[in-house]
Amino acid sequence: MRSILLALAGVAAAIPSDCPGYTQYAETRHPPYSAGKRNFPFQRPEERCRTHPIPEVERIINDDMKSAIKDPDLHRLFENTWPNTLDTTVLWKGVSAENANEELSFIITGDINAMWLRDSANQLQSYKSIIHGPSDDGTGNDMASLFRGAINLQGRYIRQFPHCNAFQPPPESGMGHAKRSIEKRDEVKPPYKSSVVFECKYELDSLAAFLQLSWDYYEASGDRAFFGKFAWADTVRTILKTVKELMIGTYATDGSINESPYTWQRQSTRSTETVANNGHGDPVKGGVGLIRSFFRPSDDACVYQYLIPANMMFSRYLGSCADIMRSIDGDLADEMADIAANIVQGINNHAVVRHPEFGNIYAYESDGYFSRGVMDDANLPSLLSIPHLGYENSSSTVYQNTRKFVLSTANPYYAWGPVLNATGGPHLGPGRGWPMAVIMQIMTSDDDDEIENGIRQLLGSTGSLGLIHETVSSHNEHQWSRPWFAWANGLFGQMILDLKKRKPHLLSRSYQN
Repeated sequence: MRSILLALAGVAAAIPSDCPGYTQYAETRHPPYSAGKRNFPFQRPEERCRTHPIPEVERIINDDMKSAIKDPDLHRLFENTWPNTLDTTVLWKGVSAENANEELSFIITGDINAMWLRDSANQLQSYKSIIHGPSDDGTGNDMASLFRGAINLQGRYIRQFPHCNAFQPPPESGMGHAKRSIEKRDEVKPPYKSSVVFECKYELDSLAAFLQLSWDYYEASGDRAFFGKFAWADTVRTILKTVKELMIGTYATDGSINESPYTWQRQSTRSTETVANNGHGDPVKGGVGLIRSFFRPSDDACVYQYLIPANMMFSRYLGSCADIMRSIDGDLADEMADIAANIVQGINNHAVVRHPEFGNIYAYESDGYFSRGVMDDANLPSLLSIPHLGYENSSSTVYQNTRKFVLSTANPYYAWGPVLNATGGPHLGPGRGWPMAVIMQIMTSDDDDEIENGIRQLLGSTGSLGLIHETVSSHNEHQWSRPWFAWANGLFGQMILDLKKRKPHLLSRSYQN
């Protein structure tokens, strides 16, 4: 599984069979250690064991950022984390069996051997700044190729199974399929093929992730011609058909029940691992401009299915991608822009609630009947991440009120203590802060003290392993989950690169006391 076979392209780069699995590797400290008080280990695989090395990444780590980051522990944490996707998760890169010009990239989430639409899009976003292209031959650099391959493979999966969120390797790779012990406990409609799908939880943000990935590539490369190839527009058509079906409410005008285009149930003792009302979810009011999501980006089931951060993300990137579509299908571009605008109106009508302490804030979930879930979850998209998504400027009064709520003990899933003060979520329960949420707090802040405090928390929450974990106990840095979580690692690196542009003086400080 650790081999990269550039099938059909005539180029192969095999990872040696004696390279250790990274899950176990990441749980052990490796020399050389950083010169700071934390003595962070060096957690990158040996060069011969890295899945997709890119020279420019090494230059940025060893030249640009070595001089920009004064603190040796902070630089080591950046060095370990930012290249993690390229070092460990690009399990295969090749071309389609049907078209030798169609690049494909299979990128796993880390310690789970499958490609999540959401995770892979966000993992690649960490490298958006080093996309070059298109060059004279129209190809750009190797990072651009990796993006194009992910867009093409995600598009293929979405066209086949638009309600699903995580996928097996493509047949061109020659790789085996990952097994799921819980697969037989899932009852999903419409059915799917386990030879293609790893898991079929319908999450609106997974479809939004494809649009995000597409826009990230286009914005960085300016390569409009790519989107006229390889069925990108057909993928968007599939997405629109899917979401329009999920904008219909539970009840028809005569009081009968509308047939849901998707249902999901799992035999489980955890409420977040199954869906109410025989897999249909709690009732929603249709015609309000919002799109249902059965699951949150944490993979937990929604309580109220209009998941507001996912609708924000979808609206933002659907509207942006309408610009790409304009030169392919003008009518479809208009439809995309209209749906995006209607979502914004639906959010304004059904997601703004009056909090007695914070004023008008965004709810996390709604049902269109004015039942709302007032909380936030650490996974992206979140309410905290609204400016990062590009949905709304951070100066918005409603966002600032929401941010104050999210970063307070009024948020029921805010964990606080001597180690980490951050949003968590029901996925692993109260008292477990997500470093990802601290990273997002930093990326949405202009306050030097807040940013410095966040950096110190992140440095002190790795369990001495020098990597970013999924969750960390707010009272014990050695109680953490997931040694190998590539998205969170990459997001930390993305944050550091962002600070180099916005707040370079904060990287020149020492964090040794």
